[in-house]
Amino acid sequence: MLKSSLPHRVRLIDVGPRDGLQNEKQPVPAAVKVELVHRLQAAGLKEIEVTSFVSPKWVPQMADNAEVMAGIHRQPGVSYSVLTPNLQGFEAALKSKPDEIVVFAAASEAFSQKNINCSIEESIARFAPVVKAAREAGIAVRGAMSCTVGCPYEGDVAPERVGYLAGLMKSIGIQRVDVADTIGVGTPRKVQAAMEATLKHYALNDVCGHFHDTYGQALANTLAALQMGVWNFQSSVAGLGGCPYAKGATGNVATEDVVYLMHGMGIDTGIDLDKLIDAGVFISEALGRKPNSLVSRAVLNKRAT
Repeated sequence: MLKSSLPHRVRLIDVGPRDGLQNEKQPVPAAVKVELVHRLQAAGLKEIEVTSFVSPKWVPQMADNAEVMAGIHRQPGVSYSVLTPNLQGFEAALKSKPDEIVVFAAASEAFSQKNINCSIEESIARFAPVVKAAREAGIAVRGAMSCTVGCPYEGDVAPERVGYLAGLMKSIGIQRVDVADTIGVGTPRKVQAAMEATLKHYALNDVCGHFHDTYGQALANTLAALQMGVWNFQSSVAGLGGCPYAKGATGNVATEDVVYLMHGMGIDTGIDLDKLIDAGVFISEALGRKPNSLVSRAVLNKRAT
């Protein structure tokens, strides 16, 4: 009964090169970032969040954004997205010819103030000209909605706040949105409530789940979203990432673990798990640690025996 209600395939967006690496204190060479993108697309990823065009003062790890974008050997059918926080960032990104730009806003008022020093409404007003410029240039626009189930400053976030933010994003022309559990406190019913609030403004095909694994709930939350018919998900190779403005938040759910889950349920991802694991090992070794993926560790242990 359950399987019949699930999607037959899912589309994964790997955010490792951008969201995954942005908090790394040690500089990661542009060549390593480019190689990571190449390995991800070789594994079958069709959507990759590559970098962000933000001030290097705030995110020094992304200062090589143009170099990274220029170094990628683009494959037909693969979408390369970048985060742009303002019109200046968009204009810089435009030279790199991204397929999609990402703007972001929080469902939590306190988080918005801490993150970008403005209210939710003000953040949307700031993004309106960015969205307009991108759409006029023929570039797709995705909106990342952070803190959709919990906030490090406010605690629980009501679904009504998520719906309100989704409505604001829709009003300025954002084409699809990510429902993000930024600090990883969500549980299945809370995630479903946030999804339901978002689906009042966006079609099912235009809603994406983005879960962190702080409390080990990311895969359970992924399944909860799947049971609603959601088939777009974000994840990060090797479980890289976190949030600089959310104390205690650990990494995104590992792409390897999500792919293993999907394949085990008979859901098509179009991804070669072995190649994906190798991509995770590559970036983890470059960072001097092991992949933060249970599947990768199990497979690596098996390979070693």
